[in-house]
Amino acid sequence: MNFGLERKVVMITGGAGGIGMAMARDFLSEGARVVLVGRTVKTLEDAVRNLAKDFATDDIFFVRADCSDQEEVESVISSVTTHWGAIDVVVANVGDGRGSHDPMPAAADFNDSWISNFKTAEVTARACIQPLLDSRGSLLFISSIAGVESTGAPTSYSIAKTAVIVLAKQLARKLAPEIRVNCIAPGNVLFDGGSWSEKIRLDKKSVELMISSSVPLRRFGTAQEVSAVAVFLCSSKASFVTGACVTVDGGQTTSF
Repeated sequence: MNFGLERKVVMITGGAGGIGMAMARDFLSEGARVVLVGRTVKTLEDAVRNLAKDFATDDIFFVRADCSDQEEVESVISSVTTHWGAIDVVVANVGDGRGSHDPMPAAADFNDSWISNFKTAEVTARACIQPLLDSRGSLLFISSIAGVESTGAPTSYSIAKTAVIVLAKQLARKLAPEIRVNCIAPGNVLFDGGSWSEKIRLDKKSVELMISSSVPLRRFGTAQEVSAVAVFLCSSKASFVTGACVTVDGGQTTSF
């Protein structure tokens, strides 16, 4: 199937691992050009080196930035447009599900989670609106099922991810028809270096019980399964899809 992504310029924040890395690989497979954005140069270099084993180096580069910093993200946008002339797709993927499990976490925990999970999305969206208007492009947010329903996730994380979904829906309505804006709410996704890898290491039996009892498909999702939805939503095949929040969770959530 031709997704119409050949030579499109795709910017992925949090792109050096997990879901971000899976998306980078899938967009490159569709003939897109990809820029990875993250805070750690070594991690970004390793990611680009890994991708360059299978894809042309001319189609991949990275820019280091803290996505909660408006000036740094604007500098990324400038670098990308200078390098490739345009931006067609932006994926706001930065997030961190770790946090206090107190019913009402301390203010510092709330603030840290808000910055990691919402502020990064807000800043990225603000910086990329003009280039996406120019290209009539697509903006995709990665939220979480913790933002869709009350789960066992940290309160601060859940609230921040709910805000991401609302931001996506607001922008979808207000930036149409020039920019399509959508959101993905992944469920429990297992990948090296992720929070679930750490939880399995600490208490594998409890994690397996939780998955088997709460996820109808009785397994973790993969980064590739989330990435497949991302590629579709950002492609010409989803040209009438905007304002959607697609859950990719093995049937775990029950909200309509």
